[in-house]
Formats: sequence, C-alpha cells, structure tokens
Amino acid sequence: MSSPAPVRRVASQGPSTTAIFLVLRRMRLPLIVLISLFAISVLGLTLVPGQDIDGQPWRMDLFDAFYFMSYTATTIGFGEIPYPFSTAQRAWVIVTIYLSVVAWAYAIGSVLSLLQDRGFKEALGLQRFERQVRRLREPFVILAGFGQAGEVVARSLDRRDHRVVVLDVEPSRIEALDLAAFNSDVPGLPADASNPHELRRAGLMSRYCSGVIALTNDDEANLAITMSAALMRPDVPVVCRTMEDVLIERIRAFGSPVIIDPFNLFGDELLVALRAPRSYQLTSWLTSNPGDPMPAALTIPQHGRWVVCGYGRFGAHLTADLMRSGIPVTVIDERADPVDGVELIQGDATDPDVLARADLPSAVAFAAATNNDITNLSLLVSARKANSRLFTIARQNDPANTPLFDGLPIDSTLLPTKLIAHEVLARIGDPLMWDFVQNAQQHTDEWAVDLLDRITSRCGDERPDIWTVALTPAGAPALDHHMDHATVGSLLHDPQDRSRVLDVVALVLKRGDVVTMTPADDEPLQAGDQLLLVGMSYDRRALDTTLSVPTAADYVLTGEHVGQSWIWRTLVDR
Repeated sequence: MSSPAPVRRVASQGPSTTAIFLVLRRMRLPLIVLISLFAISVLGLTLVPGQDIDGQPWRMDLFDAFYFMSYTATTIGFGEIPYPFSTAQRAWVIVTIYLSVVAWAYAIGSVLSLLQDRGFKEALGLQRFERQVRRLREPFVILAGFGQAGEVVARSLDRRDHRVVVLDVEPSRIEALDLAAFNSDVPGLPADASNPHELRRAGLMSRYCSGVIALTNDDEANLAITMSAALMRPDVPVVCRTMEDVLIERIRAFGSPVIIDPFNLFGDELLVALRAPRSYQLTSWLTSNPGDPMPAALTIPQHGRWVVCGYGRFGAHLTADLMRSGIPVTVIDERADPVDGVELIQGDATDPDVLARADLPSAVAFAAATNNDITNLSLLVSARKANSRLFTIARQNDPANTPLFDGLPIDSTLLPTKLIAHEVLARIGDPLMWDFVQNAQQHTDEWAVDLLDRITSRCGDERPDIWTVALTPAGAPALDHHMDHATVGSLLHDPQDRSRVLDVVALVLKRGDVVTMTPADDEPLQAGDQLLLVGMSYDRRALDTTLSVPTAADYVLTGEHVGQSWIWRTLVDR
C-alpha cells in the first residue's frame, strides 16, 4: 500500500470509557456496603474498652484498629494487638468477622456477575480494539465484512504483510477472527461499519489508514461505508462490492471508488479470455496466491451459438457481453421478458422437453447461470449428455459446494466470493500490479506466451514472489552513486557472483505516469523509478542486498570490490 499521508485534523471521540462506568455503576452498592462495614468495625474497636498488660483500662487508637481490621478482613490473622483483647473486644471482633464475610461474599459475587455480563465484555472488547488500532504504526486497510470474500482478502493481505482492521456486524465472525491463524494481530470489532462512528473507531482518521474495503453482504451498507469514507477521508482509496446495478451510479457519486460487481467482472474476463486466452492465463496466474499452480489456458469457442440457462443478473450480463462480441445466444428462463436479438425459450430448463428445444447438439457452449447450485449441476450433467463437446460455464453460489463442482468437468466456474477477493487483491495488493493487469489485457497472445516462457523457465510453474522496488533514497539507498549508469539488466545480478543472473523478471517500469511493460535489460534507470518484479524468494533477498548494501551495489554494477571488507571479498571470491 502507499505510505501514510497527512490528514486534516478532525474531532475524535477518544477512547471508550464504557467499561469504567459499568464497573462504577455495578460495583457501587457492594463497595458502599464493604466500606461502611469496614468503617463501623474500625470505629467499634476504638470505642470498645480493653486493658493493657498492667490491667489498666485502654482503648485502641484509629491506626491500630484500622491495621487490625485490615489483616482480619483479608483472613491473614496476625493476632491481637498491641495487647490481648478483652471479652468485649473479642465479641465485637466476632461480629465484624461474620459481617465482613457476608460483605466480601456479596462484593465477590457482584464482581463475578459483572465479568459475565455481556455489555461489560463488549465494553472491554471495544477498549482493547481501540487500543490495538491506536498502536498501529504502519499502513493498514479497514475491511468491512468478514464473510467468505472478506476472509480470503484478509488472509491474502496478511500473507503479503499488509495490516488489516476488520469490522463485521456478526459477533460470531469476529470470534472466528480471534481464532484464525494470522501472521500478525488483526484487530476486529463486531459493529455496523455503515455507522461513521464505527469507521472512526476502526482508524479511518488515522494517518496510517491507507484504504477502505467494503465487502458486506448488504449493498446499501457498502454504499454508506463508501459515502462515509469519501466525506471523512477523501484522500483514502475505497473498494466497494455491489451486486445491484441500480447502486453503481449512487456509489460513483462519492469520490472515485473502485466498484466490484462479480457478474460484470466475470463477463469482462470472459471476453478477455475469448480474445486472448494466454493473456488471461498470464494475468490470472500472476494475481493468484503465491505457490498456486499455473491455470490451464481456456479454449473458448469464438464462433457458434451459446445457450444460457437463467436470465438473472449473471445470465443477463453474460448474454449482453456475448452479444457485444457478435455471438448468438439462446436463453432459457421461466420469467424472462423477450430481449432484442436473443432467442428466448420460456420454461423450466430442468424439464428435458424445454432443454431439448435449445438444440444443444448444435450449440458450442452452455452456461448454467441460475441462483441454485443443485439446479446448475443437474443442468450441466444434462447438457454434457446432449453434447459432450460443449464449453461449459457454471455459476456457483455457495463455496461449501466446491467439492461438487470440482467433481464435474467444468471449463469455467463463477464463484462470486472468490472472484471478488481476487479482484480486490489485484486492485489494492500492489498498485503496479494493477497497472500490469490493465496493460497486459491489451497485448497479444504472442506477447503473453513469451513472458510466460521467461517466467516459467526461471521460476517454474508455481506462482513466484511478486514485489515492487522503488529506486528512492529510502527504497534503494545503495544506488545513490550508480543511477547514471544503472540499467534493468545490470541490477538483476547476484551480489555474491555477478556473473549469475538472478531468477527475476521485470514486469513493469513506471516513471512518473509512464508505464513500460516488460522493460528490456538495457533500459536505463532513473531515480524515482518503480519496478514490478517477479522471481524466486531467495533472489528477492539477494536483490534486497544489492539495493541496501553499498559494497554489494558497487560489485554488482561495476565489478569492483570498492571499500569491501576481507570477509565480503572472501564470500564473493568463493
């Protein structure tokens, strides 16, 4: 994420004191009873007569009475002071002992009841949450909604060392967050993120807040979160999920949020895969999680008729995208209205007679796009029986049904939560990565095949590390004296053996607003440049050494052991 930016000062609520007021209110009467009994006991000891060792009348002073009652009431019991008690004093002490037992039992019972009180637990959780947020001293994003997509986003950001603060209206999800295994502490609060005060508590006004992600299941709540962030922190980027077309324009009215609609997004990606399948394969692989295998390239038929079962939001978007590409579409739906240019078959697609009217043997692709997973699975099986050569697309609504969908030979599956998480990470995980994705989609398949070959030849078929290097005094302090002759290729050499080229490929060179895709090795570098690199983790560490150790940079860029210690020279010579 970007470095913290200065923010305008806004009045803050300050830390919550609810827990303190709850303690004072619930413990007021027990404390009054305990203090009153203690005071009466002390006063009685000063008034009840005793006698000294000579048998003379004697009365205990306030300090001695207070001291005696202090260790007696706490059951320590040092004995009678300073002289043995008289019968009257012992009788008074017996009464005070039993009264103190009752008072302590009442006070301890009140404390235990307070500790089990739900409101008190929530107040303590709120104070702990606010304390964790205030202590954050590195950029973090506020994630509103810890559902299926939110959990994937949180885990992926955590693996990439991005700090996250979570808000979710369901307490059970926050409890699950506490039990999850994250690399760093993730503050979480069960709260309605559409409330601006809760966003403030989550650190929206902090100078370290670098973004807001609205992924709740309520699109109206996502709109409210976007509005609050735009009005309170217009400098903070916002990513907003929506499943309703009518809300898109309302969301865009507040700043420039990134709007993620999984149905629109799937159609756009499908068109990219239709036009340039290898480019789509490249971008989908590089935006996946580290270690994921390279996905197979989709072979989508570019000519022929498609059959779409279900004309809901997904079916409608998919149909519109196909028609814009000039592909004929047949839609099967019970309640759909006629659409210009679309062959409509009204009826239940699960009825074999209705499905037969779609003439599947002459179609090239079939999409099961209803909002019921079991229906979609049965439709896919029926379609495969009618035409085994069909390219198949399935809409999966519930992630729990993944084993069922994996058991069928489906060419492409839309799981909205997974697609949302994938897009969020591509947008906010690294700004340069999003620049790469946007520009890669405009390139040809030949360019993508060449880049894939370069990456796999050096890094294998599992997704390697991807990171950004900023050639600034903070990001590359060792290059200060080499920027006049440094190039992309000269930088990517081993600081222990400069004859070995690092297993690293440069994806993007960004200079100001100018983006250069896959810069050549002889591309000169300038101060302030940013590089998006993909490579193995061990060579990432080697490059970090070159960027941060002046002697390593001297050796890599000039071949000279300038100012190096005998230890470094010995390591290099080996």
